[in-house]
Amino acid sequence: MDLQVLRSFQAVAEGVTVTEAAATAHITQPALSRALNRLESEIGAELFQRVGRVLQLTPAGRVFKEYVDTVLDSYDRGRRAVAEVVDPDRGVVSLAFLHTLGTWLVPKLVTGFRQRFAAVRFELHQADENGLTQHLLDSTADLIITGKDPGHPLITWRLLLVEPLWLAVPARHRLAQRRRVRLAEVADEQFIVLKPGYGLRSVTETLCRQAGFSPLVGFEGEEVETLRGLVASGLGVSLIPAAPDATAAAATEANPDLPIRYLSLTDVRAARDIGVARLTSRTLPPAARRFIEHALDTTAGPGEAPLRHT
Repeated sequence: MDLQVLRSFQAVAEGVTVTEAAATAHITQPALSRALNRLESEIGAELFQRVGRVLQLTPAGRVFKEYVDTVLDSYDRGRRAVAEVVDPDRGVVSLAFLHTLGTWLVPKLVTGFRQRFAAVRFELHQADENGLTQHLLDSTADLIITGKDPGHPLITWRLLLVEPLWLAVPARHRLAQRRRVRLAEVADEQFIVLKPGYGLRSVTETLCRQAGFSPLVGFEGEEVETLRGLVASGLGVSLIPAAPDATAAAATEANPDLPIRYLSLTDVRAARDIGVARLTSRTLPPAARRFIEHALDTTAGPGEAPLRHT
């Protein structure tokens, strides 16, 4: 048994064909098939079963894969840690973040960081709030950028910035010509929201409760851009960040033909906190520590309040 065989086992277990896995390992397909057979002999159990033309894990294979994932992850992290000790200006930052931050904040932070440390690579993952926390707990990410403090005893969270939220309404909505409204004014309308588990969903529900009502959910999605599209189609209203390429004012005034208007709210604090989190007890690689410092410096200067994204 060697690491390459374990990597090939992992790849096939995750749906890669034996032929593709063999090509990645730079060996022939028959050679890899023999190696997997030897692995099954060493383990003492059948790890795969053929279903049609596809190999699927047996119950024993599913159990074994959990340990293989751990072994390979530990090995890769060990190699990375040694490389970073030898050359701290290199390395990999494993970063997980909310889908909604992938259009503006994460690209901005990564680009600025790479201008200073060009040799550092990034492993990027996207998930909802619960998934982000799990990335940290499973050690599949060094850092997460999330919309709220996870409130977990093993996790340390630091505020980066405050992101305003706006009431997005269709261009032909009865309130579309207003710039400021009370959230309570749309209490009887259908809301377009993210699915449960997403931070923006819980923020929406909390703000509506503060305004004295529970939102009437008409549509649920998994991406803010999907919510924008549904609002533009006149299917409801939504509490979302302004489009990343324009402020709310610009979207309303300078582009009157846009299908969405963004209105500021006067009866609730329509904003969400954005922060960076790490496992408290884990010693971060140098590149990840530098990235936290860069993120904090970029979003708020010394002694200043966090910047607002508009």
